Amino acid sequence: MKNRYIYILSAVAILAWSSCGQKGKKNAALPPTPVSVAEAKNGETIYYDNYQSSVVALNSVELRAQVAGFITAIYFKEGAVVQKGTPLYEIDRRKYLAAYNQAQANLFSANANLVKAQKDIDRYEMLLKEDAVARQTVDQAQAAYQTSKGDVKVAEAAVASAKTDLSYATITAPFTGRIGISQVRLGSEVSPGTTLLNTISSENPIGVDVVIDESDIDRFYKYQKNSNDSTFKLQLSDGSILKKPGKVLAVDRGVDNQTGTIKVRVQFPNPDDQLKDGMSCVLQVLNDQSGNHIIIPYKAVTEQMGEFFVFVAQDTIANQHKVKLGPRIGPNVAVLSGLQEGDQVITDGFQRLKDKGKITLGKPGAQGTAGAGGSDKK
Repeated sequence: MKNRYIYILSAVAILAWSSCGQKGKKNAALPPTPVSVAEAKNGETIYYDNYQSSVVALNSVELRAQVAGFITAIYFKEGAVVQKGTPLYEIDRRKYLAAYNQAQANLFSANANLVKAQKDIDRYEMLLKEDAVARQTVDQAQAAYQTSKGDVKVAEAAVASAKTDLSYATITAPFTGRIGISQVRLGSEVSPGTTLLNTISSENPIGVDVVIDESDIDRFYKYQKNSNDSTFKLQLSDGSILKKPGKVLAVDRGVDNQTGTIKVRVQFPNPDDQLKDGMSCVLQVLNDQSGNHIIIPYKAVTEQMGEFFVFVAQDTIANQHKVKLGPRIGPNVAVLSGLQEGDQVITDGFQRLKDKGKITLGKPGAQGTAGAGGSDKK
């Protein structure tokens, strides 16, 4: 019976010794974590805020007939640039030419009657001095003269009206711009003010409209007064950047009280006709925080509950720092606060690190190998 108790105590002792050995092995398998580091450097960071925008012509006009008739001539090539004053359409002008000629003839007749009335006054006034004519006859002559003057004024107005109608029969370009596809063809009947003939719009310079939040109004007013060639960039739909500087042309008169936004128009040169009215693009606006900032590899950053952290190596300890990030710059990111120039930021091997964790410089992939090796030696 005594020997039986000895055997049981021996087994318990062996198990306890074995457990302690396993615990020691487990502790020995947790060496410092191998990590890679990169130095936090101070550098120039220039970045832009993006606004969805659209291209608009600074001047655009719908061409409509001002007199009735049939289209008898089209002088332009659709989609071409036309110069100011260039004839575009002609409406049958024969009746307007005839009306103008008739108005001129009426004016000629009215002037002739005025001359006759003036001569009658002169003759009757001479006879009146000799008492050879009644005073009533002179008064009647003077009245006829005034009537003839009025007839001349009426005839002159009729000539001006007929001349205007005749000019409306030929529709010319109101300014230099690109004309679109014609909405009417030869022989089409047009009505004054209702029939759309075409649309012409200016191209150089051209505008870009963007809707901004009301909190950005002061920022764009500042740019309107003072900006440089790098303040605005325009990214086209194919991803290319327009190599022309922009400037604020106008800030709209008021804020939309439903959306809290306001429209801003930025003007860009467009000599090569890259921008077309109605195009979608992205307006890039230089951010006020551009300047010198700490730059680190973006892969060193971890996010927790909407906050950003990095590990900084200090001797053999990894300290976790909360940081405020700026813009992405390729594989790097700007840090606005939380780091200092020269800090050794851990870029690899921090996935299982905790604050104040032990580290060693080396390849992060060696962590598992080192642990296995330590276990074997034990």
